[in-house]
Amino acid sequence: MYIGPKAKLILILCGCIVALAFGVGLLLGTLAESPVDLPQSNEGQPEFAQVNSDGIPDYQNVYVNDYGNLLSESSERKIRQQLIQLYDRSGIEMTVLTIGQRADYEYYGSNEAFATELFNTWGIGNAQRNDGVLVLVSRYDRDMRIELGLGYGSRLNSAAQSVIDRHFLPHFRNDAYQAGIEEGVAETIAMVSGMHPDDAELGTVRRGWAIAGRWMSGLGLWVLPLFGGAAAAGASVISRLNRNLALKCPSCGRKMYRLTEDVDDKHLDGGQRLEEKLRSVDYDVWVCPGCEHLTIKRFKSWFSRSKSCPSCAYRTMEAKTTILERATTSSTGRKRIDYYCQNCEYTNTETRTIPRKSKSSSSGSRSSFGGGRSGGGGASGSW
Repeated sequence: MYIGPKAKLILILCGCIVALAFGVGLLLGTLAESPVDLPQSNEGQPEFAQVNSDGIPDYQNVYVNDYGNLLSESSERKIRQQLIQLYDRSGIEMTVLTIGQRADYEYYGSNEAFATELFNTWGIGNAQRNDGVLVLVSRYDRDMRIELGLGYGSRLNSAAQSVIDRHFLPHFRNDAYQAGIEEGVAETIAMVSGMHPDDAELGTVRRGWAIAGRWMSGLGLWVLPLFGGAAAAGASVISRLNRNLALKCPSCGRKMYRLTEDVDDKHLDGGQRLEEKLRSVDYDVWVCPGCEHLTIKRFKSWFSRSKSCPSCAYRTMEAKTTILERATTSSTGRKRIDYYCQNCEYTNTETRTIPRKSKSSSSGSRSSFGGGRSGGGGASGSW
């Protein structure tokens, strides 16, 4: 069957669009799967005095306590399942509390002081990492708070404010409390863990498409064709500039040429050749035919398991994980991570705690928090 030049061009363009969409989905989905940057142990950080629990409500569940009657049973189950999933995946303890008003508990201080005192009284989060999160909604005080554990410092305060302003408050101003809590909690989970709860069960590429879709919907549908065209054009231009566009020699100005892969190795050192063998970095070697000046361009791989070695700086270090003690429903476990650089033979070992397993991913059977602390970090909003 004969295919004309225009039809061939259309087919090529469609193939490029499909390939680009697949690549974007794979990239975003893989980044979302990367280990989250959890707070580390806070040894040496300032201690806070024990708080007085007077005026602080007790909790009946470590995930959701809807004392303000803002959620239906199905909504409460949905949020609880998301928070169980967050804990199982990352070890982050996050809880949601709704109340009628602070005066119901004879508390007449500020929203921020109430949230911090409640956080520390309950002990939300891991005691070593202090990575807990509290979402507090006070209906008749018409204010809310995302209180963050001491381990986050101030690095997520602005992000928490954005989540409140963009996802909680617009619904609350219309008295749509359940919709606001559902959307806001999901975005808070994404903020602290790097993964939206709706994406956790998706494959890598579909997760990436979902992330891109939410970002696009926030900008408006009109940007879709514009973004698609710009992305395709940008990817093409960047690729040509970085890998195919001939360089001019910085010494004599002549046009340089790129050596083939089987020839350029003799111009690389041992660490660079090893990086190419491990496919963590790819090198292009350009040579000037006049003065023989060399230019070496470095391109890091997005998906390599090899990491940069702190000793030699080459991306030739890999990690092996060994389970020392498996986590159970009643106790945490331990795992050892052994780091080894194949270039300089640098080694290092660290031991990490594995969070306790939930007895049931649907029942949420944990009965207490881990003893975490807050120093007042987070963000507030009112409507």
